[in-house]
Amino acid sequence: MNKNTILFLMMIFSPFIYAQEEDLLEEIETTTETGFIPPAFKGLQIVTGQSTKLASKGDLYSVVAHRFGDVSQGFDNFFGLDNASTKIGFIYGLTDNLSLSLSRETLLKTYEGGIKYRIAKQSENFPVEIVGYNVLAVNSDLSKDDYPGLKFSNRLSYLSQALVSRRFSESFSLQFSPSFVHKNLYEPKEEEKDQFLTGLGGRYKLSKRISVNTEYFVNFSNSSIYKNPFSLGLDIETGGHVFQLLFSNSRFNSDIGYLTNASGNWGKGNVFFGFNLYRVF
Repeated sequence: MNKNTILFLMMIFSPFIYAQEEDLLEEIETTTETGFIPPAFKGLQIVTGQSTKLASKGDLYSVVAHRFGDVSQGFDNFFGLDNASTKIGFIYGLTDNLSLSLSRETLLKTYEGGIKYRIAKQSENFPVEIVGYNVLAVNSDLSKDDYPGLKFSNRLSYLSQALVSRRFSESFSLQFSPSFVHKNLYEPKEEEKDQFLTGLGGRYKLSKRISVNTEYFVNFSNSSIYKNPFSLGLDIETGGHVFQLLFSNSRFNSDIGYLTNASGNWGKGNVFFGFNLYRVF
């Protein structure tokens, strides 16, 4: 196992050793506005896909997301630990209903800027929470050596999502996520630049601090090589941190890469282990 992998493993388990005073779980278990239902999810992501939870006004989140290599390769790559992709980002709550995000992922050297905004909130008089999410991504890995006529606009791709969730009980929540992706340059060339997807995700709370999450997206576009992303995750809340362990058939941390470039096959064991770590200031 290389030095970088050891450092990352030390980092991800440090929250369990040094618990902070702030208890993020209170946000989801306590209703602060009369008539409104607490958030359906305690994490800003269900697994890799976005949830309807937003950062509160003035909160700054730091995000470290890590995806290792294919676990089916066994000891050849130490069950994926020798190969890793990392995303580092920040999310800031401008208001309780509007947040901005910025991140960079090592895989394809992708930069993403996002805006997330609440349209409607679940309450005693309204059955669901509705949140919009829009992303602009820049693939900085593209080279003019491979694409002599490359323009900056060719590096851009876009994502628009309508996130619709319902908290059915204290333990169980579901989310429906219709999505649209457009890429100005797509590889392989036979793939479609405009892609429509629909996602379904859920959360079931096992204990006060632990829940199991899952999500699956169906891509309605014709694809010759990529799969529908399917992921399983475990949310662990420890004071001041939300820590998510996961397995997915998509190696990407970025929103657009995750949705459109899943290459693993669960049936053959070609899946990727990873984690998401959030820290709020």
